Amino acid sequence: MRPAIAALVALLLATVATARAAEPITIGFAEALTGGLAAVGKSGILAAQIWADEVNAKGGLLGRPVKLVFYDNQSNAANVPGIYTKLLDVDHVDLIISGYSTNMTDPAMPVAIGHNKLFVSLFCLAVNSEFHYPRYFSMLPTGPDPKHAFSRGYFDLALAQSPRPQTVAIVAADAEFAKNASDGARDNAKAVGLRIVYDSTYPPTTSDFTPVVRAVRAANADVIYVASYPPDAAGILRAANEIGLTAILFGGAMVGLQTTALKTQLGPLLNGIVVSENWLPAPTMQFPGVLDFLKRYQAKAPSEGVDPLGYFLPPWAYARMQLMAQAIEGTQSIDDGKLADYFRTHTFKTIIGDVTFGKDGEWGTPRVVWTQFQNIKGNDLEQFKDPSIEVVLLPQELRSGTLLWPYRSGRQ
Repeated sequence: MRPAIAALVALLLATVATARAAEPITIGFAEALTGGLAAVGKSGILAAQIWADEVNAKGGLLGRPVKLVFYDNQSNAANVPGIYTKLLDVDHVDLIISGYSTNMTDPAMPVAIGHNKLFVSLFCLAVNSEFHYPRYFSMLPTGPDPKHAFSRGYFDLALAQSPRPQTVAIVAADAEFAKNASDGARDNAKAVGLRIVYDSTYPPTTSDFTPVVRAVRAANADVIYVASYPPDAAGILRAANEIGLTAILFGGAMVGLQTTALKTQLGPLLNGIVVSENWLPAPTMQFPGVLDFLKRYQAKAPSEGVDPLGYFLPPWAYARMQLMAQAIEGTQSIDDGKLADYFRTHTFKTIIGDVTFGKDGEWGTPRVVWTQFQNIKGNDLEQFKDPSIEVVLLPQELRSGTLLWPYRSGRQ
């Protein structure tokens, strides 16, 4: 080959290589932009976009920008498989992550498995307990036994009271997340000797919860454990207030009560309710970088029309992207197998603390946080910035207050 032609070929190859290097690393997912889960889902998207903007401002990953590719699942699990199939077979994204929630992640698992992709979920309870897929990893601090860890602390709080509770009522939505949560609660209740006097599910389409709550009241249980999603949780609390439901302890896996929208809507109706949280502004949970992230998030939240405080999902959505970045940089690759090996063998530094993974891609060590709403007055947003309004009860190392009991619905 003549020198001039050889030089031209080398230049063309270098140009192609440079162009490929400049192509973005694409990360695809389905998320709720509409429907019942949208208030939470959209806040997670903003957190991920903040991460992407920051990474790209620093030159990207592996010398390439990152790009988020996402579609609206409309809070409908039936839409999820088709979206992930499109992301992988039509859009050819490099990596995939889940949307928010168990119900929206479980239908994506067969697609991820069929394509042998790394799959990192967000707030999804025990979705890998049946699949045992080795490239799945969960951003939910329930540990290697998620079904039971998700409610164990709740029953620990109940049994610490005197006189000791004797009975429990379990009410759950007929959906994947609530089923997993209530299965664990049922086992935990039996293990500590609580007699189950009510155990029932309701259709996810339920809008009037008065009959459900009346049935729970008729059972006269000492402890009430609820596994619900946002619209249900609000409906159950309103019905409980209307009929004057009482118990020693009331709460559980009531998803949605952690969001600013429901906190301000329900106001004093939350007083006394005990729920699991994942991050709060308690001094014990101010991990390095989390407050700085929230400043950036809260500055953008009003114009994006999302949760103005962002305590529930956004720090975790951002932290999940930190995991992806650390694995990509650590392996110098976007190969799914290499990234999965890295996830299994490394400790990640994130704004929600150190993260390690164990069996079935769950956290190696559980860190389920239990809190209680106390002394809420009115529906003012600012009060929810005060750590004394929602105190941390468990784990002990993060504790910021004490349990007020017994529960009286609507207690001021």
